[in-house]
Amino acid sequence: MKKNDGTMLLDRVLAPISGSLNEAGARKLLKLKADPTVQARVRKLAQKCNEGELTPEENREYEMYLMVNHVLAIRVAKARVLLARKRQPA
Repeated sequence: MKKNDGTMLLDRVLAPISGSLNEAGARKLLKLKADPTVQARVRKLAQKCNEGELTPEENREYEMYLMVNHVLAIRVAKARVLLARKRQPA
């Protein structure tokens, strides 16, 4: 599967969420942050990954965090587009 195909598939799977996103939801989405414990864990895993020291279990965990981050990044981008369109004169 091509990388572009994966992105297109993800967009199709998440399309119902995008369709239900309103201005208030978009603003809340832009303010979301992981709690400090999760942020610290991801930093630790990232450091171990960069040093080539992840165990197979840690690698799976880190990949899951990266996948969730990718999905959230797409949602945040969609929220930004929605809010930008709301600011444009009709």
